[in-house]
This record gives sequence, structure tokens and C-alpha cells, in this order.
Amino acid sequence: MNDAPDAIIDGGDLDCGSGLLLMIRNAIDPLPAGGLLEIRSREGSVREDLPAWCRMVGHALLRQQEAGGGYTHYVVRKKQGDTSLAGDLAKARDYEWKLRVKWAGGMQAKVLSRNHAFSVGQPLSFNTEDEHATALEHLLGALGGCLLLGLHWRLGKAGIPARNLEMALQARVDNALVFLGIEDTGHPGLSQVKGKVYVDADTDEDVLKSHWSETVKRSPVAQSLLRGTRLDVDLLRVQT
Repeated sequence: MNDAPDAIIDGGDLDCGSGLLLMIRNAIDPLPAGGLLEIRSREGSVREDLPAWCRMVGHALLRQQEAGGGYTHYVVRKKQGDTSLAGDLAKARDYEWKLRVKWAGGMQAKVLSRNHAFSVGQPLSFNTEDEHATALEHLLGALGGCLLLGLHWRLGKAGIPARNLEMALQARVDNALVFLGIEDTGHPGLSQVKGKVYVDADTDEDVLKSHWSETVKRSPVAQSLLRGTRLDVDLLRVQT
């Protein structure tokens, strides 16, 4: 029996919960019933999550085998009459991120998001010995993490393994004295973020720059900063 795949996708280091399943659905949807999709992945959790997902939706996982570069290749046979991609894509487009932030005493807040919790210090601080990172540092960390991991994924998807990635960021606030209530000229927000990305990979610098440009273009955090986001948060008085 000929079991050559009809389509191949490279998920790199994505796990099933962070976009791989959407990639799979997007690739498997145009295939005929019984068509074969090969999924290439370096993420270890896919070994358990992909078979469970196939059982749940009715596809058949035909085989998985180790490959070079830390990859495992999986071959999935599409079930009869699979029409769920449109619904999944609509859910992804309309997904609403939800979290709660609670005052934790003093100048500290606790953020609860999905199954995660982390502490945030005061909005701005110039003290190098604060117990918790400031809210602004969390924002910059989210930007750096989003860009660096996005670049790592795009390089992996293009078959360019990165041996090392590192980013250095510097940021200036337009006028921190506005936040402190000392002045009213200017604003307390970021006026500039600059930095450098250091990449150790076997490819031309022009290729790296092309992937970096695409990473910034598709970064949720970078594009939120660049485009501006409407803020609509209501204050409600409660008594405890």
C-alpha cells in the first residue's frame, strides 16, 4: 500500500495547545477523506497529545518515527467527512484572553491567568533591589519573549535550527514624573524601545533578517504596541 503523505507540515517546537493543532487542521482540511498528512515536530509533548487528539476527532495516527535534528515524524490519515476546521479557526479568531489581577498588599499584585499565577510589582521603580519586577518590566519581558520565541519557531519551521538566541532590550519612558504626579508635560508611557537580537544559526544574515521582519509583523505583543490598543476598563465600587 502506498502511504506517501499527501501534505507535510513542520510544527517545530509548537505544542498542541499553542497552535500546532490549528496548523494540522489547516493542512488536513483540503485533503480528501483518507488522505495522509505528515507532521514534523521537535516538541516532546506531541507524542502523547497528538494520539489523544486523533482518537477524539476520529483521525488515525498511522505511525511515528524518530528523525534527524530532534524531530519526530507523525503520519495521520484523515477521517471520513471531517468538517470542523472552520469552527476551530473561528474560535481562534474570536478567542478572548481572560485574567484576574488581585492586590496582594503593599505595592504588589497577583495575576491569575489560565493555570498560571505570577506577581507584579509597582508600575515603575528605579530601585535595583525591588522584590518583584515592575509592571513595565513585565511588559518588556513579554515583548522580548514573544519576539524571541516567535523567531525560534519561524527559523525551525524553515529548517534553520538555532543553536542560541538572545535579546537585549532598552526602553525609555516619555516622562516618568507624570506617573509620580510631579509633572503634567508628556506622558508616562514608553517613548522608545530599542535592542539587539543575537542569533547563532547556519544561514545568511539576509535570511535571518527576513525571518525577523516576519516575526515582528506577526507578533501579538509587538503589534499591540505598534498599533495601539483601545483600553475600556470600567471602575465598579464594591464593599467587602
